[in-house]
Amino acid sequence: MNRIVQRFANLKEKSLKGFVVYIGAGDPNLEATRQLAISFDRIGVDVLELGVPFSDPLADGLVNQLAAQRGLSSGTTPPGVLDTVRAIRKDSEIPIVLYVYFNLLHRYGLERFIADAAAAGIDGLLVLDLPPEEADDYHRLMVPSGLCEIYLVAPTTPEDRIAKIVRHGAGFIYYISREGVTGMQETVSTNISDMTSRIHAHTDLPIAVGFGISNPEQARLVAQNAEAIVVGSAIVNQIAEHGSDPDLVPKVTAFVNSLIAGIRPPANS
Repeated sequence: MNRIVQRFANLKEKSLKGFVVYIGAGDPNLEATRQLAISFDRIGVDVLELGVPFSDPLADGLVNQLAAQRGLSSGTTPPGVLDTVRAIRKDSEIPIVLYVYFNLLHRYGLERFIADAAAAGIDGLLVLDLPPEEADDYHRLMVPSGLCEIYLVAPTTPEDRIAKIVRHGAGFIYYISREGVTGMQETVSTNISDMTSRIHAHTDLPIAVGFGISNPEQARLVAQNAEAIVVGSAIVNQIAEHGSDPDLVPKVTAFVNSLIAGIRPPANS
């Protein structure tokens, strides 16, 4: 069974909320990415999203744009990210999603990328700029690969399009709780409960809510209305702050542990 599907099944059986982490691959370098992945697994992170660095990350706010820039500066490429996942798989079975822009898949070769991602140990792809209406070839290749197609639903997504998006999805649906780009926020959206209910009217897939969660209190509040929460920019900001510190991994891990504590007891307190 796909690791994402299995993880959410395990969480449901234990009545636990999932915790999804986003970081930029290669920020500050791919070895740090490998070490962070293994450390996150040990403290109970349920899914790791790795952002594949891209020169024009239009869906991302400044924090994640700078992470992509640092990833590119460290020499990170799609083949390098896949090699890093292979290295992670020697020590960890943490479910991994690649957060990627379609241009990179197109240039690599769509069929070859999907096959190589599956062989490397990737569990799902979230292609930021590929709407399901234009994803027929992608969907045709993804289904036999065993990879989950992760799709985004926004606060402005109309009802008929929610139904269409979730029909294509697998693993979980990513609900972006705010309009605009990624980034930390001082408050969380007030319509999360309404939107997650609307999405669940069309699918039994778990919903992971992200965009803006930056502290344990926000994590606890958002988790009341979803199967999982996603934290990205706040963690990426920690990586930026400690990137040259030899204690980068333990410091970032401690921060992530504090966020997990907002929704459940951490695996290693």
